[in-house]
Amino acid sequence: TLSEAMAHYPKTFNNLYTNMVSAGEAGGVLDLILNRLADFMEKSQALKRKVIGAMIYPICVLVLALGIVMGIMTFIVPKFEAVFADFGSDLPAVTQTLLDISKWIMGYGWLWILCSPIAVISLITLIRFSKTGRLILDRGNLKIPVVGQIISKTSIARFTRTLGTLISAGVPILEAINITRETAGNEVYRNALTEVHDNIRKGETFAEP
Repeated sequence: TLSEAMAHYPKTFNNLYTNMVSAGEAGGVLDLILNRLADFMEKSQALKRKVIGAMIYPICVLVLALGIVMGIMTFIVPKFEAVFADFGSDLPAVTQTLLDISKWIMGYGWLWILCSPIAVISLITLIRFSKTGRLILDRGNLKIPVVGQIISKTSIARFTRTLGTLISAGVPILEAINITRETAGNEVYRNALTEVHDNIRKGETFAEP
């Protein structure tokens, strides 16, 4: 079938896409499902662009601030060291610390600063290989000021849009939740949807859990 053929290419057609196509084949409404999928993908892409756009400004500010600090530590602070040396007295702890940081940056410190983001990204990637690691990272991300709210609203928007599209396509609610939790993009919400699924199967309403 079309859905089975698509399932051979998971990088192009994800689990949500193939399951919706399969539901359309089973219900004889494949043309309707494909139109809904097109609309769904366009809205998801628009949401992704908005999130990326919202993150560009703070990232640019941070990079610019880091560049300014690096410039001050590399070119300006060392010139004051010679002036302070002529005083012939012990410098305040804060001033001495500033000079020490400047020397460290001018040594191999700049290399550490450049390599640190790569090391952090690599470490996060390794941690996310385990379910526990993903849960810890995703829970921490939700607690970050401002950014956490963006991540939370993005996950909720993706979850509600996906679930609504599946239910409108005639997919049973339990199966729809199973599909939706795989596309939530956050382990905290994925676990929450698992609890919702299990409680509904026990006879509770959708709203209560």
